[in-house]
Amino acid sequence: MGTAPIAGRVTTAAEGDVVIFLIGMRINRWRSVRHWLPTFTAMPRMLKELAREEGSGLLGYRGYTAGLRTHTFVQYWESREKLLAYASAPEQQHRPAWAAFNRRARSAAGSVGIWHETYIVPAGSYEAIYHAMPPTGLGEAHGVEPVGRRGERAAERLAS
Repeated sequence: MGTAPIAGRVTTAAEGDVVIFLIGMRINRWRSVRHWLPTFTAMPRMLKELAREEGSGLLGYRGYTAGLRTHTFVQYWESREKLLAYASAPEQQHRPAWAAFNRRARSAAGSVGIWHETYIVPAGSYEAIYHAMPPTGLGEAHGVEPVGRRGERAAERLAS
């Protein structure tokens, strides 16, 4: 992740469809550490695994918190096929972590909540602008290019 702002106005260099995956958790019962801590530590391990593996399909991600209880990751993927392949691969971190979560959930009585949403955004249905910002969001995942290449106005960029 770059930290230096890019001078001027740029837009994402993404081509075609983009895949955005949101995943998060909420700690519902602080005292049930044995139920929420494995969930809390699983996502960073998966992200490290994906970052190490060339061709995994993960283009970038950013973590966010909403207070101490709620943690969310926004992930950008190369394709839905690569996202689904990772989710179902028995030799990768996700599948065993998901099975372990389900085993713990039976006795956890709602101590930890999880959620995810997947968006396949068709070409021409997304738009981005960054002004004096370091690479962020789609621009970080797909790279950036001068705004003029896609249009000076949001309506122009959405039409391209």
